[in-house]
Amino acid sequence: MNTTYQSNNNVVYFCKYHVVWCPKYRRKVLTNGVDVRLKELLTEYAANLSVD
Repeated sequence: MNTTYQSNNNVVYFCKYHVVWCPKYRRKVLTNGVDVRLKELLTEYAANLSVD
């Protein structure tokens, strides 16, 4: 596991986020390429915001 710390003028931090999907009836909702497309969209959105 690669631990990379970020920093700015006054703090050093290590931050991770996880997206958890909890469908109402416990069925798989990220199927048939939806999972791949969602990852692409989130990566693109993060790049637009200049975040890792």
